[in-house]
Amino acid sequence: MGHITQAYQERIDAEHLLPDPAQEEVLPELDRIIAALHAAPAKPRLGGFFAKKPEPIRGLYLWGGVGRGKSMLMDLFHDETHDVPSRRVHFHAFMQEVQTKLHAARQTGVDDAIKPVADEMAESLRLLCLDEMQITDIADAMIVGRLFERMFTHGVTVVTTSNRVPDDLYKDGLNRALFIPFIELLKEKMEVWELTSHKDYRQDRLAGEQVYFHPANADARVAIDAIWNDLSKGRSERLVLHIKGRDVEIPAFSNGVARAKFYDLCGQPLGPADYLALADAVRVLIMEDIPRLSSENYNQARRFVTLIDALYEAKVRLIASAADIPDNLYIEGEGSFEFERTASRLIEMQAADWGRDAD
Repeated sequence: MGHITQAYQERIDAEHLLPDPAQEEVLPELDRIIAALHAAPAKPRLGGFFAKKPEPIRGLYLWGGVGRGKSMLMDLFHDETHDVPSRRVHFHAFMQEVQTKLHAARQTGVDDAIKPVADEMAESLRLLCLDEMQITDIADAMIVGRLFERMFTHGVTVVTTSNRVPDDLYKDGLNRALFIPFIELLKEKMEVWELTSHKDYRQDRLAGEQVYFHPANADARVAIDAIWNDLSKGRSERLVLHIKGRDVEIPAFSNGVARAKFYDLCGQPLGPADYLALADAVRVLIMEDIPRLSSENYNQARRFVTLIDALYEAKVRLIASAADIPDNLYIEGEGSFEFERTASRLIEMQAADWGRDAD
């Protein structure tokens, strides 16, 4: 029995997991990668005169619907890497880091900033685990192919999860033809595996649970903290979305679950493109401290309506704390009549089976 298969079975025996045939089918692939990494010789430092490039180990591109356990399997796999130089990071956070490093490299006057950035990352890594790969930004699309190509050359093994099959990455994006070679590179260097489980574990954990809390007081905060801790498993990072040359930052993000205050999302000058990108990037949104709305905060109310529309159409699960029940959030002033649809959607989105047909 391989390392990952054994660790998976131990979690089942401890009743931390339920058996899932679709998850079990991919375990031998993860066992293959971990065994090859443990057996591989130590990686030489880059730039050594007699340094020989390490033999590449074929990675894994694990894709499938949301809530099927991809991130859980990624965590299980990464926990078993032990002495293998590795890193596990969400794809959006990774690309934000790359953009920062590229900016710093360009300040030194280099002709090709990607080369030193990729070399620096590859020097300390043998394994890169990227969770929830999505390409929605033209800048990321143009960078990621060359970056990965150089890291593969240096023998870095990549294991990634995604909600999309490789051929659908950056689908309908600007100048997508330039992105096709990267898709072919992924299929060449990584085993593409669809996780076909019919069970949405993320939704199941919320089924029957209260997801709308009012008033937004200390009790609501405690309840939402408990939900967040359960969904995030104690792991959290910032989520930065690159949208039309701007950065939209979400304070906390983990495994497809985002957490933010009302002001973070509706008190800032954001628009439909920002909310659509957010709805595409997350499957659960925790939004706290929704106030009563009126003509005095009309711009915030208008943004809130746009945000809820985006979440509703994308079937994103919403967990919220608010000053009052949906029907009483906006009862007078300009826009109150139009808000009736938003209130109706907020009520509908509290249903136990909301979002189950998203895939």
